[in-house]
Amino acid sequence: MSDEKISVTLEQREVFGKAVRGLRREGMVPAVVHNHGKESLHVQAPAVQLQKIYNTAGKHHPVDLTVGGKKYLALIKDADFEPKKQTLRHIVFNAIRQDEKTTAEIPVVLTGEIPAEKASLIVLRHLEQVEVEALPRDLVDQLEVDATSLAENGDKIQVSDITVPSGVTILTDPETTIATVEIPRDQVAEANAAAVEQAEADGKADEVPADNGGEASDATEEKTE
Repeated sequence: MSDEKISVTLEQREVFGKAVRGLRREGMVPAVVHNHGKESLHVQAPAVQLQKIYNTAGKHHPVDLTVGGKKYLALIKDADFEPKKQTLRHIVFNAIRQDEKTTAEIPVVLTGEIPAEKASLIVLRHLEQVEVEALPRDLVDQLEVDATSLAENGDKIQVSDITVPSGVTILTDPETTIATVEIPRDQVAEANAAAVEQAEADGKADEVPADNGGEASDATEEKTE
């Protein structure tokens, strides 16, 4: 886990339901802290502050919360964004314990030079993150997977190819595809056009002698007549 400590102070929230729209207009974001099966805490904080926390912590880095003078260690479990402007509208924290394993979503990063990209092929990402289980101290900011094997059309890498650090268990199906190599559509179109053109050329080449022969015979017959 990164040594960076991420912390935020949250205020108790007394506004619920449709009334939270007023909070958002005031630049605040409503949030909830699920507290180990106890009654959830309804809280709020400035939108700018919570957006920064989300951008830094994602769903994998523990966050130190302070609510009403009490301290909580938590992970962000869900974040809701306004569809058009992509502004943060709501956030959910899950309180965790240092001595208990928890689940988190860890970003997956491709490492190494990718031969397919040098060959002007497309590398399609199918999976950006995986779900893991680990103690909070063992959570990492990212997981790496060697992408140097992506060289030709059809090549792929899977979750099973990820380098897994000690103390971390990946819960995502190991056969899930992370990335694949494909030929760009314009190259496919060009190849198809070239194939059609060649096929047409081959067809004409076969027909020309017969046609020429037929035209010659017709001409000879006309002269004979």
